[in-house]
Amino acid sequence: MPDSNFRSIQSVGRHALINELMDDATVDHEHVIKGVGDDTAVIESSEDSLTLFTSETFMEGVDFDLTYTPLHHLGYKVLSAAISDIYAMNGTPEVALVNVAVPNKISVDMLKAIYKGLHAAGSDYGVQIAGGDLTASHQTLSLSISCTGKAEKEKVVYRSGAKEGDAICISGDLGSALAGLRILMREKQFWQESDQPNFEPELEEYEYVVKKQLVPKARKDIVDKFRELGIIPSSMIDVTQGLASEVKQIADASAAGAQLYQAALPIALETRRVADEMKEDVDRYALYGGEDLELLFTLPEQILDELADDLEDVRIIGKIVSADEGIKMQTAEGDLVHFEDA
Repeated sequence: MPDSNFRSIQSVGRHALINELMDDATVDHEHVIKGVGDDTAVIESSEDSLTLFTSETFMEGVDFDLTYTPLHHLGYKVLSAAISDIYAMNGTPEVALVNVAVPNKISVDMLKAIYKGLHAAGSDYGVQIAGGDLTASHQTLSLSISCTGKAEKEKVVYRSGAKEGDAICISGDLGSALAGLRILMREKQFWQESDQPNFEPELEEYEYVVKKQLVPKARKDIVDKFRELGIIPSSMIDVTQGLASEVKQIADASAAGAQLYQAALPIALETRRVADEMKEDVDRYALYGGEDLELLFTLPEQILDELADDLEDVRIIGKIVSADEGIKMQTAEGDLVHFEDA
């Protein structure tokens, strides 16, 4: 008989599970300003400065497939994902530690290719790879990154600062990383069903979305632009779990609701073409795809009106509403659909 007391992780949900795992925590240091519940932990380091601390773990067979993931791209992507968390707090990343569990199928040169990607990302973002750990693994490759950064106390941005009436904004476009994954998975299936010895897909016409899947870039340019313009978002999060999830995180943390506009979701033409080929709903790519590493943030709309010309790669996709309105989306036809039904 099945165990009636068994609760699956899926039934609880990722964020609720994290909170439940912290229920028995007994140590509470006063200099830890923020623990669970944001993109990074926030630790007081001086009178006006904060240390930001985050980590990311990527598992072979879950987060990446070595059939179609170049190893240098893998290194770049894992570090970019960790650094993106620092940017989501309006911080500056500084140092990373890399832990790798290596199976026998990975050679020295293959491992060096991973580190080539890590160092390339470190160079792009100004982050030093300061060490880490190497250990053995029976079958699968695993990479774990810990990254620290700094933020000014008066300029750090949490998920919890959104106010009713604020505009919900997104950098870049949505769903392209998932579109790239769908193409790569399709090409792998074609190869497995063929008699070709090597996996050599033709991806030229899908270059944009495939790059967004394999080597997404953390949005350093957006954070730099905020500083140039003197902008401090009222709340911010990076898009790794999908837009729907990230909007909910901001709304819940801010004790607010949110309304998105379906017609305003920025979706690249290449992403739309992939969804059409797959006969899938492109809006679901945008809402639930994840891994885009774009920045989702809120700001008073009047600030955006004044600075619209300076934020060319930013789109308003919704607004913060009262908590009792919940989280909903206005469809292109004008109907309102709650996220639970979207």
